[in-house]
Amino acid sequence: MKKRTKLAIAASAAILMVPMTRAVAGIEVNAGDWKIDFSGNVNAFYVGSQCDNPAANTTVTGGLACTGDHSAAVRNGLLPAALVFSATSRQADFDIDVTVGLYPGINSSAAAGVNGAGQPSALASPGIDARQVFFTFGDASWGTVKMGRDIGIFGKDAILDDMTLLGVGSAGANSAPSNTSLGRIGIGYIYTDWEPQITYTTPTFNGFSGSIGLFQPLDTTGYNSHNSPQIQVGGSFVWGDPKSDALSGKVWIDVVNQKLKDNSAAAAQDALIGKATSFTGTEVDGGVKIDVAGFEGVLYGYTGKGVGTTGLFILATSALGDTRKSDGGYVQGTYKLGKLKLGLSYGLSELKLADDERPTQNVNNLLKRNSSGVLGLYYSLTKSITLVGEYIDTKAEAWNGNSATEKDYAIGGILFF
Repeated sequence: MKKRTKLAIAASAAILMVPMTRAVAGIEVNAGDWKIDFSGNVNAFYVGSQCDNPAANTTVTGGLACTGDHSAAVRNGLLPAALVFSATSRQADFDIDVTVGLYPGINSSAAAGVNGAGQPSALASPGIDARQVFFTFGDASWGTVKMGRDIGIFGKDAILDDMTLLGVGSAGANSAPSNTSLGRIGIGYIYTDWEPQITYTTPTFNGFSGSIGLFQPLDTTGYNSHNSPQIQVGGSFVWGDPKSDALSGKVWIDVVNQKLKDNSAAAAQDALIGKATSFTGTEVDGGVKIDVAGFEGVLYGYTGKGVGTTGLFILATSALGDTRKSDGGYVQGTYKLGKLKLGLSYGLSELKLADDERPTQNVNNLLKRNSSGVLGLYYSLTKSITLVGEYIDTKAEAWNGNSATEKDYAIGGILFF
């Protein structure tokens, strides 16, 4: 049985997937004033993982490389399966949309839920992850307002442009698979997540657009009180069309900011021993994507303090509430040869020690860096089916010199409709 740190299990358990990138238009039905669309995907992969043996020098708190026996699994990749329902209408000079997305997995679920560690045993069954529930209204002249639960602004483009979106990337808990793998989550970007939100997006002006949203504030260890919302802001510039122009691409930048407070019964006592009663986390990310001929390149990075790593506000502070800095990014290149796309990608996510932790650097097994390299082959068997082969080399390093490595290979495919 493969053994992982508590955070690694929690990270793979929390993975929620991105909206559908459809290969075809979906199934449309007209019903009165409404146009109804059904779309989704089904995917499956055989994944083999080779892990380091568990030992004192392979323990990395927050590391995303496995330790333990080798494992084999038939599982979902970075995307779970999906059935997305949407309905659109034009009413009283408003464009209206409602979307409900259901994300089942092919692997059986345990008590922790569909995104918790899986339960590969007899008589078990999978679950359904309802992560998209929102409506929008607006007009091309002034923009769009979104209300409900959907993907965030910060980190969204990082995962949507990750080539492992159609594959597996770093496996994550392969001996007991959950709904999804990790891809580059925590190994090149902080996961964008699905969050309750009220977001405004501008119209597009000569390629420029922006979004700003009020989001449900999130908890972290020791801090679960909020008197203000989480704020996310993003802007982008897009030029050209990769289907018709020799050169096209986009650039973007996003920010997430949130204040967290300790409002527990022990808060006053904690303050006496020097624990911070509140902190503010802020992270900035940005990237550029270029399409020229059959080549596509992506360069992405993020930096900030008090937001943590892998997911928003995971490992964001020391035990006394001193904020940790985190940064990282990835570089990726793909090239199309007819129906075959070849891809290479390298990324890392780093977590710095808080100021009050630096004296313990040589004995602290807290994560210093998660990194991975990915070689991918993606073959368009039809306009709906893509066959995938990937090789992934993942490494986790701690501040005290501990490290663990994981080597994965994945073979399978994904169908969009």
